Order: sequence, then structure tokens, then C-alpha cells
Amino acid sequence: MIVLKKPSFVRFAMLSLFSRPAHERAIYRMIRHLRAATIVEIGVQEGVGSQRIIEAALRSSPAEEIRYTGIDLFEARPPHSPGLKLKDAHRKLKKTGVHVQLIPGDPLSALARSANTLLGTDLIVIRGDQAPEALQRSWLYVPRMLHDRSVILQESNSDGAVHFATLSRDSIEQLASASSASRRAA
Repeated sequence: MIVLKKPSFVRFAMLSLFSRPAHERAIYRMIRHLRAATIVEIGVQEGVGSQRIIEAALRSSPAEEIRYTGIDLFEARPPHSPGLKLKDAHRKLKKTGVHVQLIPGDPLSALARSANTLLGTDLIVIRGDQAPEALQRSWLYVPRMLHDRSVILQESNSDGAVHFATLSRDSIEQLASASSASRRAA
């Protein structure tokens, strides 16, 4: 197994200042700011961003302390939609040497099964390719995963520019309340 080493200052600078796509630099900077060691990514896609997230976390925490969880549809993705199969994602991310947990499913089903095992999450990264309905209904499970310093970054495409927005604690609570209300109505 190849274990990633702590990236050098130069490598981290390259990630946080010059990596492409440019909007993902916000993730790496947030990892450094939080010294994030427990990270949940909703939407693994091709796994490139996931590997970079882990690499950025290695800058401030040893591999044995980092816990990365990836939630994705994997084989259940729609035809012609880019993304890794579960086995390929596991193989790719295990090489990093950190604790990797991959949970197949949409955000709602995955978080319903696993939110109680993801307590104390430092950073949640939500990719923009998530189905709005499944994401909306999954907010109910998010508050229990967080601690006082936790941050949620949500990718969005507004005004033709892709970026990550930091969700406030109040926004998260409102989304969770709305999710709870929609579950009762259903």
C-alpha cells in the first residue's frame, strides 16, 4: 500500500492557490483553517477531489487521525454520468493511508444509515451534483454530526460561476427543520 506523506509547504501552496478547478481551493483552505481530521464528502465523483481533500488534511494531521467518509451513488449513478464504482473508489482512496469509509446511496439513504457513526465531523463537503430532493430531505440528519467548530461547504452554480458557500449554523437548523416538516407531511 502506498501511503501519502504529509504534503510539503510548496505542495500545499499549489493545492490551495493554483489547483484546478479554482473553486475547490476553498475546501483546502478550510481544511487548513479547521485542522480538519474528520471529513464527510457527499458526491465522490471521480475521486480526484477526494484524494486532494485527504492530501490537504495530511498537512495538519497524521494519517492515523484522519477519518474520511465518502457518500456517493457509485454503481447506481445514472448512465453516462461520470463517477467511480465503489470498488474502484475504495482502491483509489485506501492508498492514502487514512481511515476511509465509503457509503453507497443518495444523501438521504446514506445519512439515515450512518449519521450516528459520523458524530464530531469537522467538515462536510457537498458536491453540486446531488439530487435536490434527496439532499433536502437529508438535512434532518446533519446537525447530530456536527460540533461547535464544524463547517459545511456546499457547491453551487449561481450566476454561471461554480463556488462553495459556507452554510451558517442557523441555515443548517432551518434546513433540518424544513426536512423534518416535509417528512411528517409525506
